[in-house]
Amino acid sequence: MGQWSSSLVTLVCRAALQLGTPSHSLRSFFINKLALNLHDRFQQRGIMSDLDEAIELHRAALRLHPPSHPEQSSSLNNLALSLQHRFLQRGIMSDLDEAVELHRAALLLRPRGHSDRSMSLNNLALSLQHRFRHRGIMSDLDEAIELNRAALVLRPPGHSDRCMSLGNLAGSLQDRFWHRRIMSDLDEAIELHRAALLLLPPGHLARCTSLNNLALSLQHRSEQRGIMSDLDEAIELHRAALLLLPPGHLARCMSLNNLALSLQRRFEQRGIMSDLDEAIELHRAALLLLPPGHLDRCMSLNNLASSLQHRFRQRGIMSDLDEAIELHRAALLLRPHGHSDRSMSLNNLAATLAARFLQRGIMSDLDEAIELHRAALLLRPPGHSDRSTSLNNLADSLATRFRQRGIMSDLDQAIELHRAALLLRPSGHSDRFSSLNNLADSLATKFRQLSIMSDLDEAIELNRAALLLRPPGHSDRSTSLNNLADSLTTRFRQRGIMSDLDEAIELNRAALLLRPPGHSDRSMSLNNLAATLAARFLQRGIMSDLDEAIELNRAALLLRPPGHSDRSMSLNNLALSLQDRFRQRGIMSDLDEAIELHRAALLLRPPGHSERSSSLNNLASSLQHRFEQRGIMSDLDEAIELHRAALLLRPLDHSDRSMSLNNLAAALAARFRQRGIMSDLDEAIELNRAALLLRPPGHSDRSMSLNNLALSLQHRFRQRGIMSDLDEAIELNRAALLLRPPGHSDRSMSLNNLALSLQHRFQQRGIMSDLDEAIELHRAALLLLPPGHFARCMSLNNLALSLQSRFEQREIMSDLDEAIELNRAALLLLPPGHFDRCMSLNNLAFSLQHRFRQQGVQSDYDEAFNLYSQLSHLSHAASRTHLIAAKLWAASAYLLNHSSVLLAYQVALKFLDQQVALLPSSSRHFGAIREAVSSLATDAFSCCVRRDALTAAVELVEQGRAVFWTQLARFSTPLDELSASGDIGTTLAEEFKRLSFCLRNAFDQSTTEDRSPQIRQLTMQWDDVITRIRMLPDFSRFLLPPLFSDLQKAAEDGPVIIVNASQYSCDALIIHTAEDPVHVPLDITQTEVSELSSEFQSLAEQFGSSDHQLKLVDILRKLWKIVVDPVVQALRESNVCPGSRIWWCPTAEFTLLPLHAAGPYERKKKNLSDIYISSYTPTLTTLIRARKQPEGSRDASSPHFVAIGQGNPVNGRELKCVAPELAVVAQHVTPIVSLTSLEDANATVENALDALDNNQWLHLACHGMPNRTQPFESSFAMRDGPLMIKDIIRSNWQNPQFAFLSACHTTVGDEKSPDESIHLAAAMQFCGFRSVIGSMWSVDDEVAREVVSAFYSNLIDDSKKLDCTRAAVALHKAVKSLRKKKVPLEQQIVFVHIGV
Repeated sequence: MGQWSSSLVTLVCRAALQLGTPSHSLRSFFINKLALNLHDRFQQRGIMSDLDEAIELHRAALRLHPPSHPEQSSSLNNLALSLQHRFLQRGIMSDLDEAVELHRAALLLRPRGHSDRSMSLNNLALSLQHRFRHRGIMSDLDEAIELNRAALVLRPPGHSDRCMSLGNLAGSLQDRFWHRRIMSDLDEAIELHRAALLLLPPGHLARCTSLNNLALSLQHRSEQRGIMSDLDEAIELHRAALLLLPPGHLARCMSLNNLALSLQRRFEQRGIMSDLDEAIELHRAALLLLPPGHLDRCMSLNNLASSLQHRFRQRGIMSDLDEAIELHRAALLLRPHGHSDRSMSLNNLAATLAARFLQRGIMSDLDEAIELHRAALLLRPPGHSDRSTSLNNLADSLATRFRQRGIMSDLDQAIELHRAALLLRPSGHSDRFSSLNNLADSLATKFRQLSIMSDLDEAIELNRAALLLRPPGHSDRSTSLNNLADSLTTRFRQRGIMSDLDEAIELNRAALLLRPPGHSDRSMSLNNLAATLAARFLQRGIMSDLDEAIELNRAALLLRPPGHSDRSMSLNNLALSLQDRFRQRGIMSDLDEAIELHRAALLLRPPGHSERSSSLNNLASSLQHRFEQRGIMSDLDEAIELHRAALLLRPLDHSDRSMSLNNLAAALAARFRQRGIMSDLDEAIELNRAALLLRPPGHSDRSMSLNNLALSLQHRFRQRGIMSDLDEAIELNRAALLLRPPGHSDRSMSLNNLALSLQHRFQQRGIMSDLDEAIELHRAALLLLPPGHFARCMSLNNLALSLQSRFEQREIMSDLDEAIELNRAALLLLPPGHFDRCMSLNNLAFSLQHRFRQQGVQSDYDEAFNLYSQLSHLSHAASRTHLIAAKLWAASAYLLNHSSVLLAYQVALKFLDQQVALLPSSSRHFGAIREAVSSLATDAFSCCVRRDALTAAVELVEQGRAVFWTQLARFSTPLDELSASGDIGTTLAEEFKRLSFCLRNAFDQSTTEDRSPQIRQLTMQWDDVITRIRMLPDFSRFLLPPLFSDLQKAAEDGPVIIVNASQYSCDALIIHTAEDPVHVPLDITQTEVSELSSEFQSLAEQFGSSDHQLKLVDILRKLWKIVVDPVVQALRESNVCPGSRIWWCPTAEFTLLPLHAAGPYERKKKNLSDIYISSYTPTLTTLIRARKQPEGSRDASSPHFVAIGQGNPVNGRELKCVAPELAVVAQHVTPIVSLTSLEDANATVENALDALDNNQWLHLACHGMPNRTQPFESSFAMRDGPLMIKDIIRSNWQNPQFAFLSACHTTVGDEKSPDESIHLAAAMQFCGFRSVIGSMWSVDDEVAREVVSAFYSNLIDDSKKLDCTRAAVALHKAVKSLRKKKVPLEQQIVFVHIGV
């Protein structure tokens, strides 16, 4: 009915105006009435044309009411109110400015005493408040407050409008509080609202509104002071207001909304999910009261969307975020083009899409968000009151996209938008602080990409300016303190100026003081202070800083108990700080606790949770750290699987995928370094390639990915030697350098990386331009590292080495002189006790020797050896670098005839022992020091012999040969025995293994940081464990090399002859059981031995294909004349009777020559085999061990014998004599022992290993397959594949006695390291077989069968018992029997005996 009467009024007024009015006064009446009616209709329907027409009619009415007209003030007021309404719809500031001036004019017409003055004061105050909210000019708000105070004075207690004036003044004070944060304004507003509420007793129609106003102001105070009682009271007031609005009441929807918002705020403070759940249900109820078509439905859609976003941030349930987006889309549809609130809806939808992007990483969400922000900005042109807000929002979303795609234009545009927003917020503007802060943040981001310090400096100054706007007492001061602290911390990390970090800590402390116990942000401040204290610890090493950081993180965790939405974040923070402390003190309980905390955090982020991939990554990283300490491969394997799981949660278009690819690559590279499985390294390279593809040209992290891929390719080059890998690495390093121009913080690193890769290529191809370029790059890197820079020492060293390399090529003395000065400068930066001092010391000594050899200056000679002598006083365990330095010292001292030569060799071999002790018993780790060991022992032997220190010669050569087998015999086996000796032994063995692993990792770490404190601490712990082990019974010599008095026991059953080839001399030493060694000088050089060995190896490869008898005899005669005959003469002089057994212990190239077969090969002259019975032993220690009968084996009444024959291996030539050979063995052995026979299909790798575990005697007839480049892969050919050395040494032997290896090449080992005796026969002996027969080259099948038959006939005597000590004599007799059968000479001498 009311709507019809309104329409009727409109029609009547229009008709009256069209027909013309009888008088001026009536015309103004109809104009005013029509204007007011249209204004009312606009407020009902929202049709802007109604409001526009109303304004024009009010202007017309005003023209009809000139100055002095009694209705002028009323017309001024009406026009002002309608212009205010239009401003609220369109945001055109000129409308609001005009409204303010009209209200001023009306007020002037209503002087003191005028009945409507209080109304005019009120209206002008409201219009000024509106203008303040859009322009932020504080004078407008201050004036509005004074006007409201004046209006209140005109409405004393008892006045009917006093309640309204109390509310208006309270509202304007609240506005001022929001901008100046003066708490007295908010306190006064609350008291005014309380006073207004007292004027509205229960039952009053306006009581509901007053309850709501007081509730809102209490909410605001709670947000500022963190006093929860204010928020609790606000919620109760909102509940009371809601009770006054039963279902069906028009205002119920608003009350539902207000209560929902206050519950949402309480959730944000206490983290109680029931508050947020209730808020969502209240918002849903409000929305149901606003069906499609309702004017307020859009607002309700927005509120529900906002609360769902909050719940998503807590629980990570994506359906909440998806629903929020759909609600915002629905709200946007209700605000079509032209709608005054469309820009707000565009903004809201953009914000939720950006949030979803951060969870799923789908770039289309972020792209859409940016386009929505752009559309919102277009609706807010220059002059629009909200333009600065839109500039800010678009800038934020572009900055987010930059962080994902790394396209600098996005970040540059974001910065320009923030600058534009700041210009719209001049000094005094209420939002200036926000703009200063945002611009500072984007500049800090740009700094992190381009490393331009001016960006960071500007960010800090902006943060300082922002802090000045938040003086002491301001409720947001703690936030500003925090922001400035963050930017100062970042600058500290770049420039290393401690005052920046100290200031950051003090700022964080100040922020924490402003957030006392009970404050909602206290946990965040605890966390920030913890982070900066941890950073300072890393610089100054004051443990109290790190301990305090951990306690702060623990305190933060206590504020987030089980069930708290942020608990997983606090678990993560505490875990990370404990990891930091572990890295400093090495207390494993810290790392173990960190891992458990990460596991707990992961449980709170189940599948589907948005932060799950982050937790997977953190747990993986902590497990990698534990692996590095304890060496438990399951930790590294689990870390890899966790990284794989994290990668699966980051699909192809996910913004963090490149980071996950990088992490998984790093973990696989670590596993490669442990297990040496090339597939891990290959996969790491492919993952690095994939990461690089996700960082195309222009991406901020591209240089890092180029660097990572280059490093992994260099690793592979060092493994496989494929030059294309190195070439590609160089090109990648060049590309990375281009992305790090002058001024970039990482440029020196890129210069260094490219220089090193060029040096590697020079070493391979010898192209001088590569070396010249490397030198110039090293010079450029050094210039970027001024005195005091932590990486300067490394840079000095790199440049010195490259100059020394060039000197060696061109012999330009200035290069060498400069290298020496650079090495001196590097050494000065590394004081005694510094772990890296050895490297610099060695480099300087080496370059001084070069110069001495060139110029003969005695001071260079003296200084070089003074430097080397410092190695003998090492205060920590030796690394591979120390071993190499000691070896160079020894070699230099020998060549230059320095008196320290014996000490040098003793130190070098001591370092070798330490290195071998640190290695796990894995064949892969043998290669890690093999190159460093090369010729060390044989040169030490020669040096000692030259100085007549014969017992020392025996001790040193024994100490430095057969490194891998020594590791098994002297370290691994005693550790097994230690573990089996009881609880104390088990504990000590585990601690020894752990510390060994930690030391090895500390040595291998690629870092510019000083590792000395860590290594010294680990060494002290390692030495302590060794001391405690040596106090146990039977372990007094643990890790100590054997003494000569112990080694003599090898000669108990006959002399042992060490035949040594060194670059300095060739000698033989005869070891007797109770006499000093006998020295036999050999008239041959190492080069001649090598030539003779090569000649013999070439000949041996042709055995069986043609007659090489004469060539073979010629070699055997040379051996007799130069080596064996002098030894035989010495043996005769020592009264070693003919027919006695002797043992050969050859070194270097002598290991490849058949010493046992040497002789004059002339009629009436005896060969060696006619004089003595020869056996071999790789080392004296292995022979001594073989002589010891294993406990319990003497009483073994029934030894078990297995014969394994494989004549038809996979991919192998058929051996027709295998079955007859096994039949011969069975014929001889079956009558006296239990025989197991495995043939053909049964002779598989698995069955063979099982047989080896359960038998003491072994006969093996098959193909022998030596691998001279990868000796641990030398194998016996079984039906289903190779039975390799690395499989054999893992077998669980039970008192093994004897093995006859009837196969080819079973004593052929590593061609590069013959001294290491890595061959099939040695593997059998070192694994416990006391006596082994093997072959030196190819064996004829028929000859093998004959030898086997004759051997077993001679082995088994009348006692009918098997005795492995008779094997050498039995073989000697069997071979002798072949001479009568016209068997080729090479087949007569192919078999050799090793052991007892």
